[in-house]
Amino acid sequence: MTPRRSNARMIQEWVTAYSFLLPNILGLMIFVFIPILYAFYVSLHDWNALSPKVYVGFQNYVTLISDEQWWHSVTRTLLFSVVYVPLLFCLALLSALLVNGLRGKSVGVVRTMFLLPFAVTSVISAIIVMFLLDPRNGLANQLLSLVGIGKQQFLGSPTQAIFCVILTLLWINIGYNMTIFLSAIKEIPIDYFEAAHIDGATRFQSFRYITFPLLRETNTFILIVTTIASFQIFDHIIVMTKGGPMNSTEVSVLYIFKEAFQMLNMGYSSALAFVLFLIVFAFSMIQLKFFSSKD
Repeated sequence: MTPRRSNARMIQEWVTAYSFLLPNILGLMIFVFIPILYAFYVSLHDWNALSPKVYVGFQNYVTLISDEQWWHSVTRTLLFSVVYVPLLFCLALLSALLVNGLRGKSVGVVRTMFLLPFAVTSVISAIIVMFLLDPRNGLANQLLSLVGIGKQQFLGSPTQAIFCVILTLLWINIGYNMTIFLSAIKEIPIDYFEAAHIDGATRFQSFRYITFPLLRETNTFILIVTTIASFQIFDHIIVMTKGGPMNSTEVSVLYIFKEAFQMLNMGYSSALAFVLFLIVFAFSMIQLKFFSSKD
């Protein structure tokens, strides 16, 4: 092949590749990067969405440093993530291992049962849980009364409400993440497990030294995606608790929403949103660096 034909082929492959990537690049530009830049631009202004913007520099960022309610909401979000992400990761992985061990027609039925909650919309799933956790007539309190436990307030309790939201999200998202784990497990060559079995390895040892290390990329993906999602939790909380009781479930995104659309502090809420973006970005980079360092 002559150099001229080789260059023409490279250009053709380059054009083909970027033609396929172009829709995604445009989508990222329009729906991700431009809104982030615009949020930063708005954060430098005092704006109530009705009157013209007034440039105030970094005053909104100075204000948020001393905003105790904002930092309390960040702390609640971090606590939420610390509980929710490891639980979702472990339960989804355990479910995938159990489903992977099933044989026959039951596999499809069980997999569908796990995935079914994920098909329910956020609002509907939140309302279903609210009915179940109703302090007066909910099924949860009726079941607890059978074992001698008194009525619980659940979503009405400052100490229980956030855990009720976590349980709801676990119920919805375990099936989806289990499917990702299950697909990755099935990609592991069966020869590895057969060789380990011949050498006398137990099931736990096969998981410890074969399955889990070979799932490293999937583990990283699940942890980063679920951590980002945990920082963005909003719809279930706005439906189930609206941040109460006593602000016990007022997470960062809900606080930003209230500042933007209830208080009409668009500039200040944009500054909060930009800081939250930096926090999530930093956490994602730390996770990526931690897992990539083991390559």
